[in-house]
Amino acid sequence: MTQDVVAGHVRALTAAHLFDVQSTDQHTVKPWFLGKLDFSPPVADFAAQGYALAGGRLDYLGERGVMALVYRRHAHVINLFVWPQATEADSGVRSDSRQGYNVAHFSRAGMAFWAVSDLNPEEFKAFVGLVRDQVASAR
Repeated sequence: MTQDVVAGHVRALTAAHLFDVQSTDQHTVKPWFLGKLDFSPPVADFAAQGYALAGGRLDYLGERGVMALVYRRHAHVINLFVWPQATEADSGVRSDSRQGYNVAHFSRAGMAFWAVSDLNPEEFKAFVGLVRDQVASAR
């Protein structure tokens, strides 16, 4: 799945198709997905922490439609792919790097979360921590 996530990130960057909905407002981005996907995960903006929501798009990974939320940190793009998983089990964060991109994934509250970016490892880890904490507090 790591390779699929990196490929989805690169495809969005090279095809200049980062957004189906471009907005910094989570109350615009989340409702845009209604009726387009069969799930509704949390959407948060972390602009106050330096990771601004920029929008979202539909994407396909592992033969299923997924939510791709797009964040920006300075000139860097972070794609956060989200989809439901079969179990409610929570997992710790697993990190990897592939083709010069940092990749991290975890599961929480019945959802799989995969983040990918060329951010430096420290800033990337901080972003993943924000997402994980936000999902935990939304429960």
